[in-house]
Amino acid sequence: MAVKMRLRREGKKKQPFYRVVVADVRSPRDGRFIEDLGFYHPLSDPSAISIDRERALHWLRTGVQPSQAVENLLRIEGIWEEFKPGQPDPHGDRREKRAAKRAKQTAKLEDAQRRADEESRKAAEAKAAADAEASEEVAEQAAAENAQPDETAEETAAAEEAAAVDETAAAEEAAAAEEPAGPVEPAAAEGTDSADDTAAEEGEIAADETTGDGSDDATAKSDESTEPS
Repeated sequence: MAVKMRLRREGKKKQPFYRVVVADVRSPRDGRFIEDLGFYHPLSDPSAISIDRERALHWLRTGVQPSQAVENLLRIEGIWEEFKPGQPDPHGDRREKRAAKRAKQTAKLEDAQRRADEESRKAAEAKAAADAEASEEVAEQAAAENAQPDETAEETAAAEEAAAVDETAAAEEAAAAEEPAGPVEPAAAEGTDSADDTAAEEGEIAADETTGDGSDDATAKSDESTEPS
């Protein structure tokens, strides 16, 4: 039985992808196959190629001939060079370009992912900060609402206390105005008697002094009359 390594078409219309298979040469292109070795997606950017290296080398070493398309894929993947070392690789430059393109695309995707992660992190931090600020505002409002009744109660108590003090003072003033003048206290009377006694004593002393002066004058006159001429 003649066996060949070829591509088997799959996928939708105008969106094909291929399977790398080992099949009987008498089977239709998309018919039965012996073994599936990998796949080839030509429409992806870059195109995707995946071939089982060990199984492909096994079939090549048993004498299976690949189609031209499969041989190109084997050269791109480096399998053909391993199967027949030393042969010139016409697709070496193409393989290097594909590798460089893949590396560039991978770096681009990683950079885009990193930027997306950074933006997501910043958005999450901004949202967390906004939520925290909103929570603080709610807490402050609740504290203000809780403190307002206490302040109102304190103000009411202070006003009531001031009103009570004013009423007490007014009552005392009214009572003092209505109370009649009472008798002179004994201490005040005693003070008056002492003042009268002091005045009387001072009058007697003054009278004695006056009387004494008159007696002295009379004595002086009698002495003058008795002196000899």
